[in-house]
Amino acid sequence: MVALLTDDAWLSMPPAPHQYHGTAAIRAFLRASFGFRGGRRVYLVPTGANTQPALAGYLSEPGQPAAAPAGLFVLTMADQKICAITRFHLDELYPRFGLAAALPEPARPSAQAVSGRRG
Repeated sequence: MVALLTDDAWLSMPPAPHQYHGTAAIRAFLRASFGFRGGRRVYLVPTGANTQPALAGYLSEPGQPAAAPAGLFVLTMADQKICAITRFHLDELYPRFGLAAALPEPARPSAQAVSGRRG
């Protein structure tokens, strides 16, 4: 089952004062944030934090061998829906949750492999 946001969900990023309220605002913020990555790739690794589900974000930089921590997204649940997302951008949190300090950057497939063509 896919978890959906409640109509009155909040997204916050302490200590930053930015907060987004409601499905449309949260969706727009996440779409813009993940869309503005240039040649970088975002990886989300499922984890848990304080009895809540969470996602550890990692961001790769072109030419770098590993993806670096990019924020821990803790989901607060109300039944099967997300009522709050809190993003913590503290790299030192990762080891506390047993998360890797970096993820090896997987090889990017060649254009030939992506299209399914064979030489």
